[in-house]
Amino acid sequence: PTPGKHLNLALDIDIQKKLENLLDKYLKKKEKSKAAAVAMDPATGKIRGLVSLPSFNNNNFSAGISNEKYQSYLNNPDRPLFNRAVAGEYPPGSTIKPFIAAAALEENIVDKSTTINSTGGIEVGKWFFPDWQASGHGITNVTKAIARSVNTYFYYISGGYEDFEGMGLEVINKYLTKFNLNQKIGIDLPSESSGFLPTKEWKQKNKGTQWYIGDTYNLSIGQGNLLSTPLQITNSI
Repeated sequence: PTPGKHLNLALDIDIQKKLENLLDKYLKKKEKSKAAAVAMDPATGKIRGLVSLPSFNNNNFSAGISNEKYQSYLNNPDRPLFNRAVAGEYPPGSTIKPFIAAAALEENIVDKSTTINSTGGIEVGKWFFPDWQASGHGITNVTKAIARSVNTYFYYISGGYEDFEGMGLEVINKYLTKFNLNQKIGIDLPSESSGFLPTKEWKQKNKGTQWYIGDTYNLSIGQGNLLSTPLQITNSI
């Protein structure tokens, strides 16, 4: 080691402790065992709190961990050594909607006065894609769609519906790539995962089936499961 400048972390110890406490209480309430949470300053991107549960005691590794203790970590089905906050990949859910809106506005698919009528969801073949509010949200423009998180609006502008032409997969992926949702952010921690944006070619190669219209709807709000269809975008910290 050589003398140098002090390393100042962005982490706030009070926020870190509070975040861990809240997450632990939530897991117990829901009778779950695994979760991750990140508190980020949106103005600077600094990470103020980062928690992955279950965790492990770092002190066990400081002076040489016993084989028994190490095996207990490895054999734990909840994988405490896996940092879910950094290496985990998850569907973004409604957090992706502002990116979809920005893309549609840029492509002139919609403008601030474009409206659709949210009645509770849309049917595409044998699938039904619901609004989170069962009765729908009524007449909705882009501002209301973001403020109220109106699923139907983003179904329309993403995949199109009836006589409304949406963006489609290629355009969506072009803009999500511009927003770096398929890239690592470069956090100074090991094992960071990058996001994932599925393509028609990827699905044909890995799933053996063609892309279908329902994929685009699920892509737009991040539902589904990568191990089945519909598909999803995944992203990490």
